[in-house]
Amino acid sequence: MKKWLLRSAVAVFVLLVIAVAGFVVYAQFDYGPSEILTEKVDLSALESDAEGLIFQPATPNGKGVILYQGAKVEKEAYAYLGQSLSEQGFVVSIPQLPLNFGILGSGTAHDIIEEHSEVEEWFLGGHSLGGVAASFYAEDSSAKLSGLYFLGAYPAGDFSDSRLPMLSIYAERDGLSTVTDIEESRKLFSDDSVFVEIKGGNHAQFGLYGEQKGDNAAEIPAIEQQDQVVKALTEWINKNSP
Repeated sequence: MKKWLLRSAVAVFVLLVIAVAGFVVYAQFDYGPSEILTEKVDLSALESDAEGLIFQPATPNGKGVILYQGAKVEKEAYAYLGQSLSEQGFVVSIPQLPLNFGILGSGTAHDIIEEHSEVEEWFLGGHSLGGVAASFYAEDSSAKLSGLYFLGAYPAGDFSDSRLPMLSIYAERDGLSTVTDIEESRKLFSDDSVFVEIKGGNHAQFGLYGEQKGDNAAEIPAIEQQDQVVKALTEWINKNSP
């Protein structure tokens, strides 16, 4: 009996090691910045802080945006969004999350908020699984968190009783977080929520990293979708801050 238990324990341990190793290997195959992004952003000139990429505006408005990356997407793939939002006066942080999986670093926002004390209000969100991770943090967040947004994503928990302003930007052609998924998730959002649909957009174009398996082909250029995201985010943030 003891020998059987020992063999079982060893087998479980070996399977666990294989599973962990497999996940680590899987996580290494990431989506990197596309050619379109490198035409728009000088990646060699990007600034970093203790958490990841940081975009400092020429004229700060006291507001900050934190963007959690989608699963297996490199943070640089969102550099156009970061650069464009900083041009609107926002400090923008796109952190390096463990293995490029937001759910492994959902609390990273806390460190960013602590590091940048000059920012008075923060708006946290993310793309795809990054949005889910952002919602984890928002359930027990800093007093400086003034809003929660989602790019092709929706919250993991129920915020229907929350007073937190929320924004959902979703795409008509999204093959991963479909329009049906978004509609079904509306019940999880607070009453103070705004929904913005990008006609002709898809899932991958919330970042700039090329095509993504399982997604639908977009009917608008990637930069056009990115610019619509910047516009919607800027209007929503300015509406929800004094």
